[in-house]
Amino acid sequence: MNTTTMLSTAPVRYDPAVETFHDDEAQTHTDLVATLVDMEKTMADHTGHAMRAVHAKSHGLLRGELRVLDGLPEPLAQGLFAAARRYPVVMRLSTPPAEVLDDRVSLPRGMAVKVLDVEGARVEGSEGHSSQDFLFVDGPVFSAPDAKGFLRSLKLLASTTDKAPNAKRVLSSVLQGVEKAVEAVGGKSSTLIAMGGHAETHPLGATFFTQVPLRYGNYIAKLQLVPVSPALQALQDAPIDLTDKPDGTRDAVADFMRQQPAVWELRAQLCVDLERMPIEDASVEWSQELSPFIAVARITADPQEVWSEALAREFDDGMAFNPWHALAAHRPLGNVMRARKVAYAASSNYRSERNGCPMHR
Repeated sequence: MNTTTMLSTAPVRYDPAVETFHDDEAQTHTDLVATLVDMEKTMADHTGHAMRAVHAKSHGLLRGELRVLDGLPEPLAQGLFAAARRYPVVMRLSTPPAEVLDDRVSLPRGMAVKVLDVEGARVEGSEGHSSQDFLFVDGPVFSAPDAKGFLRSLKLLASTTDKAPNAKRVLSSVLQGVEKAVEAVGGKSSTLIAMGGHAETHPLGATFFTQVPLRYGNYIAKLQLVPVSPALQALQDAPIDLTDKPDGTRDAVADFMRQQPAVWELRAQLCVDLERMPIEDASVEWSQELSPFIAVARITADPQEVWSEALAREFDDGMAFNPWHALAAHRPLGNVMRARKVAYAASSNYRSERNGCPMHR
């Protein structure tokens, strides 16, 4: 890969002025926290155990290693990726709802990556942590342009939390058919996918995106996580049979990871144009023609068991994956990321208090 050619357009240098704040953000944050914690409380009252307000169901809990590539050009050799080093990582594969649904309610998949033993100056509020967290979803854009739009969607979800699981499964089947028809004519609907129209495919074959930007040292970027080992690539769009398998996605991930390693490439897409690659509108996909994703690291996970009650206690109950667990060099940027700062902290605090289990990472 010729990184010199691919970086022919000068990237935008980071400056605090790239963010635009709105007067009503504080109220939006307050409403988000109230909605998320109410969803957690609803499920905790029903199940006796507090789970995440989003991404409650885990499908794979993995340990691996991140290796920063050697010889990166200056715009890419920033922050965590400034020098060729190796870091332990933990990874959590999940789906978005606050409830643990049958996998036939087919929704987007998330991959949270926590890079451990990271050194360097940190963002405010993260001084007690030593990880760099990156949150990925298997689609390039966020489901709403900003936190206010996300709040509207979240309130709709909150009204159905812990209700009508069979109806959700039926609706998901219908939406999958509609989305398949849309894609057959060259389209794609992030709204349909977010509502349950995601194809029933193997998550280990998916490409994941941060969707929203972060500081990348002296620059600004979005990140991508791409399967590169041949066995993972063979799973791209591969169907999985979920008939009578409410946890069939987790079973498929476990079956794969018992037998062979998995390798992903972590890639950065540098912002080169603030108009066409906006910071504040998370619904806009940054053009790969303007600025391609370029490899900066690899993540390898050796064969392992990826789900058990003990792992769930360690990862699901004892860890919080939060983009604000971050180096100052990778400060989260934009409206959605600012909302996540208060919302994720409130969510993890509620879980910790309700379950009597402190967050260890």
